Amino acid sequence: MSDLRALYEEVVLDHNRRPRNFQKRPAGSNHHAHGYNPVCGDDFTVHLKVEDGVIKDVGFEGAGCAISTASASLMTEALQGKTVQEAETLFKNVHNLLTQEGESGEVGKLKVLAGVHEYPARVKCATLPWHTLRAALHDERGTVSTE
Repeated sequence: MSDLRALYEEVVLDHNRRPRNFQKRPAGSNHHAHGYNPVCGDDFTVHLKVEDGVIKDVGFEGAGCAISTASASLMTEALQGKTVQEAETLFKNVHNLLTQEGESGEVGKLKVLAGVHEYPARVKCATLPWHTLRAALHDERGTVSTE
């Protein structure tokens, strides 16, 4: 087993067992979005507190498989203190990393999510929190889905 694959599995398991910023609706949160994947049942709501174009706090709630939960947990850690523009760039880079549809650019510790492409059916699970984030940033109404 490659070192990256072993790290991927370790990180996914850790963030699934102990998701960061889970069941958290930050005080003063002013951007929200709901994401649901009817095929696998992943169901998350992302909450952001954005002030002066900076993500001051972020949390999520809901339920999903290990990959979607880990992806949401990693996402919330990566977003703390980022500008909205940096979050948009991170969304694009992570989406490209997960789907292999382009250059992933800088993703930092999120590089560990690259292991998802070994499981093509799970890419939608890993991208759901990120699409939900993007909807929250743009105040989109309705439910986000990766189906």
